[in-house]
Amino acid sequence: MEVVASTPKFSTKAFFKIIRPMNLLMVAFAQLMTAYFLVETTRQGMPVLQDYNLYLLILATVILTASGYMINDYYDVKIDYINRPNTVVVGRTMKRRIVMILHTVFNFSGIMLGYLVGPRIAVVNIIAAFLLWLYSNQLKRLPFIGNITVALLTGMSIWIVGFYYQQSELIVLTYALFAFFLNLIREIIKDIEDRQGDRLHGCKTLPIVLGFRATKQVIFLIAGVFVASILVVTFRINNTHLFIYFGGLSLLFTFFMYKIYHADRKIHFTRLSLLSKILMFTGILSMGFL
Repeated sequence: MEVVASTPKFSTKAFFKIIRPMNLLMVAFAQLMTAYFLVETTRQGMPVLQDYNLYLLILATVILTASGYMINDYYDVKIDYINRPNTVVVGRTMKRRIVMILHTVFNFSGIMLGYLVGPRIAVVNIIAAFLLWLYSNQLKRLPFIGNITVALLTGMSIWIVGFYYQQSELIVLTYALFAFFLNLIREIIKDIEDRQGDRLHGCKTLPIVLGFRATKQVIFLIAGVFVASILVVTFRINNTHLFIYFGGLSLLFTFFMYKIYHADRKIHFTRLSLLSKILMFTGILSMGFL
């Protein structure tokens, strides 16, 4: 008689796999750097690192981001069995019902933590939680709309720090734009990487709707708008150090676009996704030069 192994209800290893701890650390690090180097003080003149609301804000953002990863994997399990079968958690090492319960608990916790910081932050967190669910359920299967949604949420994670403290809003916006455009390019790269599984399950992402070459042209168009936007805001800020740093970073970005131009295999786009994270991290570090 054959014995069929049941899916474990909960696994600590699977839990940490599904929430992408390294990505969460990057989000927390970006917000902490934004607060320390760009905001610096609260409106009352207290050093921002001494304000406990900052840590509640960061924790709320991290929890909501983790919740977004959970619901994304919940809805994408069939696609992931094709695109990245070795990373599938939902239904294999953790029950689907448990993932949904954790997602709900995390969403509620993130919104409540936001409310402790302030009603405005709670409203922003409610919108973010809804968009993360809508993205996973519908938007990611549509051309470009899903990409923009995730990119907006990434930029929002930096913008919300300046929004709460109402300090250095223009320079915080610069970094929010940086995060938005870079993540938008990365999301399109991931769509190219995952187009095989997406096509089989009826997704209408850019590479499927426009084709491989046309999608690359869209990436280059976005890159052009990205560079122009950063230049405009940087000139408005008129900070020499920021201008020099972004000038140096443009060399790495040029190499990044060169690799995109020549990429034509799945492994190439996997490496480009990693390179985009390195670009993001390098951009965050530039806050220290201001």
